[in-house]
Amino acid sequence: MIAGAIAGALVIAAVLFLAVSNGAKRSYRVPMATVTVETVQRGVFRDFTTLRGKVAPHDTIDLDALEGGQVREVMVQAGDMVTVGQPLIKFRNTQLELDVLDRVSRLIESMTQLQTYEKQLEDTRLANQKAAEEIDYNITRLTASAQRRNVLAAKGIVAVETAESVRNELAYDQRLKPLQAESNQRADTLRLKQLPQINTELAGLTQSLAVTRAKLDDLVVKAPVTGRLTDFDLNIGQNRNRGDRLGVIVPNTGFKISASVDEYYLGRVRPGQIADAILNGRTWKLRVDRVYPQVKDGVFTIDLGFVGTPPGDLLPGQAVDGRLSLGSDQPALTLAVGPFLERSGGDWVMVMTGARHAERRRVKIGRRNAEQVEILSGLSPGDRVITSDYSAFEKIDRVDLTN
Repeated sequence: MIAGAIAGALVIAAVLFLAVSNGAKRSYRVPMATVTVETVQRGVFRDFTTLRGKVAPHDTIDLDALEGGQVREVMVQAGDMVTVGQPLIKFRNTQLELDVLDRVSRLIESMTQLQTYEKQLEDTRLANQKAAEEIDYNITRLTASAQRRNVLAAKGIVAVETAESVRNELAYDQRLKPLQAESNQRADTLRLKQLPQINTELAGLTQSLAVTRAKLDDLVVKAPVTGRLTDFDLNIGQNRNRGDRLGVIVPNTGFKISASVDEYYLGRVRPGQIADAILNGRTWKLRVDRVYPQVKDGVFTIDLGFVGTPPGDLLPGQAVDGRLSLGSDQPALTLAVGPFLERSGGDWVMVMTGARHAERRRVKIGRRNAEQVEILSGLSPGDRVITSDYSAFEKIDRVDLTN
């Protein structure tokens, strides 16, 4: 009796446990026609991402105002072909003109002062040299005179005082000669030290003068390169500040493809990778030239150039579709991409456990492209997975499909 009662209690407990366990699973009923089911397959993972871009000029040159002012004359229109150095716009800026005149006047004054000082140094050098020459001349003259007067004084022809006076003058000039030589040496040392400084300052002032005068030339905006002028809209009388964008010049350097790529691939896209693009019904090879790492609205931008000769009928703004290869194709367990990834993040999926039932299962995914996702664990070949939207499944463990 006791054994039978215990056995009955165990059966009842087991039934209750199964009932509670089944009841704990949260289920959801959904019409079968509203879901998409794909089969897990062992095949080849094609490592690529889709591209959606447009044709853009390879280079663009911004045309900015070097000096602002009031527009006095507009000599071109948007769409015109311009050549390097061609005048495009003339500004009027009275304040700038006055400032330039004042600056030029002050620079010329500074240059004149330096040149005057340089002339003074040269005049001093010449005066010192002349003084030294005069002392040498006097010594030579007085030496000869003293010799003659000494002979005449000895004969009594001239007075002894006269001969002594000449000897005294000679002695004075002989004592003065080393003093003058020392003075000249010091003056020359100072002059030789100051001349390079003066020349350097004069060169700097001359350059500043040229730059200052060139500011007036900046009131005439000239084309920096040859090309087509775009984004240009100016009217006479408008005021523009220094640095304002006036237009864009597109030189004839060809075209590139500017494409947006999902931020998921930011770490995998590098310059040199190859892409295929479809233009006017033909496939063309492209190469990634530049990757811009800034992410905006979930995408980043890349520039691609044509491998070989580009099409001859490209137009700016023309749409381009293509595929960018991210690596080599490899054998892998794959599942078709679907909206389910947006909700599950690839962490879990709903796997069919029968003809009309599916249950949540944890999975691990690897690489993905626009068509496939690589399955690393959690699924096996032949498993059937719901790949449509999981908006209603986030807190659901089981899905029942109805007619």
